[in-house]
Amino acid sequence: MAEQKPLRILHCFRSPVGGIFRHVRDLVEEHSRVGHEVGILCDSSTGGEHEDRLFDDIRPYLSLGLTRMPIRRSIALSDIGVIWETYKNIKSLRPDVLHGHGAKGGVLARLVGSALRVNRYRVARLYTAHGGSLHYSRSSFGGQFVLRMERLQEYFTDALIFICEYERDTYAKKVGRPRTKTRLIYNGIGEREFQIIPTRSDAVHFIYVGMLRDLKGPDLFVDAFAKTERLIGRPLSALMIGDGPDRERYRDMMVERGLGKRIGMLPPMRVQEAFAMSRNLVVPSRAEAMPYIVLEGLGAGKTIIASRVGGIPEALGKNSPALVTPNDADDLARAMAEALTTPGWHDAAMPSIESVKSTFSASVMAKDVLKLYYQLVERPPASESYEASVNLS
Repeated sequence: MAEQKPLRILHCFRSPVGGIFRHVRDLVEEHSRVGHEVGILCDSSTGGEHEDRLFDDIRPYLSLGLTRMPIRRSIALSDIGVIWETYKNIKSLRPDVLHGHGAKGGVLARLVGSALRVNRYRVARLYTAHGGSLHYSRSSFGGQFVLRMERLQEYFTDALIFICEYERDTYAKKVGRPRTKTRLIYNGIGEREFQIIPTRSDAVHFIYVGMLRDLKGPDLFVDAFAKTERLIGRPLSALMIGDGPDRERYRDMMVERGLGKRIGMLPPMRVQEAFAMSRNLVVPSRAEAMPYIVLEGLGAGKTIIASRVGGIPEALGKNSPALVTPNDADDLARAMAEALTTPGWHDAAMPSIESVKSTFSASVMAKDVLKLYYQLVERPPASESYEASVNLS
């Protein structure tokens, strides 16, 4: 078999924060190390010092560079200019693969990739939703619009990657059975992240780590913390680590309930530092796909109490007592109290690190994604003969 040539891979996404950014960083590092040229195109208006440090970590792997431009979260007239600038930037990089992540990243990658294909330039167009538009309800006008746009874009998509069974099943239910190639490829974490992180001597009882916005449930964390204190009958301690648009509202909520001195707030930091601050990680999300914070917590040996949403049951085990009813502070408080008071609760509720490692490994994830890239680059889809027959130049 002939040796496969190195690929030029460009990842497009909007906001360089959270799980999407983590997912892309892992792919960038893994694929660059085996000789591929990789680049990133993302928003310039989000992220802070923490994200700047993460970009610095992967900059040596970005042989196609880091391109940042303003990309709004919502649909706006300014998107026309963004698409044109994106087209010019991507055309100059001449990628073999355009991989869009999240709703806006998926639009940019597929539209620009299709424009290049019309002009006789071959490029593979992939999309990973990471939850994103799949969180919308079909019963709302906005949801109907977004989900129908997802369906329409299948005509400009060479492959859909789903990061968990939940995302694959939700897509089929809300958008429809895919009419293009699909793959289920789980998120994964690196070898160095499968290490037990001991807690500090001044550790708190619980930590929340993530974006401070209602979708992720920080308000539920505050409410459940107060209820857990009442269940146990003594004061507890906690930390909320992260940043987001609703930070001050959560701070006010804690102060109003007299919890300001028992729940601290810290800015974003590396998860290894955060995990040292508690044995117990609470993930009270109202919606998720396959959150990295759960995988990272499992790799570090933490006890995780999480909402039964998205792919979380696939990671913790569908019958784990650590799974709680979504949007239910009472059930969350029950599990938090049990984690503190029930002997052996961690071992009963958490999967073994070995079982997590066998399924959720970054190296396996990267190999499977790369295999799909090559299938698309080396075997063009049937639609290409039509696209190549049209020339806009």
